[in-house]
Amino acid sequence: MDPLRLPDGPLDVLCVGAHPDDVEIGCGGTLLRIAERPDVTLTVAVLTGSPDRIAESEGALQEILPGVKTHFAALPDGRLPTHWEAAKEHLEDLARHCRPQLVLTHRVDDAHQDHRTLGVMVTTVWRDALVMHYEIPKWDGDMGAPSHYVGLTAEHARRKVALLDRHFPSQHPHDWWDDEVFLGLMRLRGMECRQPYAEGFWVAKALVEV
Repeated sequence: MDPLRLPDGPLDVLCVGAHPDDVEIGCGGTLLRIAERPDVTLTVAVLTGSPDRIAESEGALQEILPGVKTHFAALPDGRLPTHWEAAKEHLEDLARHCRPQLVLTHRVDDAHQDHRTLGVMVTTVWRDALVMHYEIPKWDGDMGAPSHYVGLTAEHARRKVALLDRHFPSQHPHDWWDDEVFLGLMRLRGMECRQPYAEGFWVAKALVEV
């Protein structure tokens, strides 16, 4: 298949996650690829998180792209639907000075209520950007069929997993935090698009220039 390509030149990217580690799990490989471009500005907004968890994410994101701009709202974990107004205000405040070309965030049908809330909310705040919705593997078994893929090399995939393990020790006790889970999902998505590895995304609206 012929690939769709992001525009050449400077690229402004925004990632929005509900929890520290969501962005790194959902699109960490894609960010490692994007960081190889010569002129990239990356902003990451995370809506929940304790100080320790925020510090973990800060370390991971700075390793992906030194100088990344981060915004942490520290709203209650698992309660974003009931803190809709505060979450929307945080994103609207960010949108006043952050006008990305590409936005990466949660799926709108994610089984986790915090993820789902942001997946819908982000598209109402950044209406003129390309919004790609990433996936998070979880116990709920809510995986689907992506509409778009970002191909990754074996090096990208293994760097992503090593980065997750190194920067998020608080998550190691969880049974879903497993190198084989992360690598296996990327290998499956790679098989689906004839790449060694890949991350899958859902895109509801895109402008195709012909």
